[in-house]
Amino acid sequence: MKNLYTPPRPEPIDEFIEVLAGSGRTRVERIISRGQASPEGFWYDQDEHEFVAVLQGAARLRLQAPDEEVVLGPGDHLTIHAHRRHRVEWTSPDEPTIWLAVFYADASD
Repeated sequence: MKNLYTPPRPEPIDEFIEVLAGSGRTRVERIISRGQASPEGFWYDQDEHEFVAVLQGAARLRLQAPDEEVVLGPGDHLTIHAHRRHRVEWTSPDEPTIWLAVFYADASD
């Protein structure tokens, strides 16, 4: 058994990504950010949908088409549809931001 809030040992300096489960085109990840943000000018453009929830900490995302900024705190979640460009503008530098992300494709894909 593992706990989503237990920090990895040794604690990494960079953002930590751990695949918790997956099968086929679906995977569940735990991501721990410590003040990280997407590099300047970089946008994610993924082939799969992403359900993302912040369990601890805080983050600010920027999304395109339509353009919007979303601030997430503990318990907040959203679904980012495939090919909707997005980036992480900010994560809390004062405490780890723990994300739970589920990546999946439509059943017809």
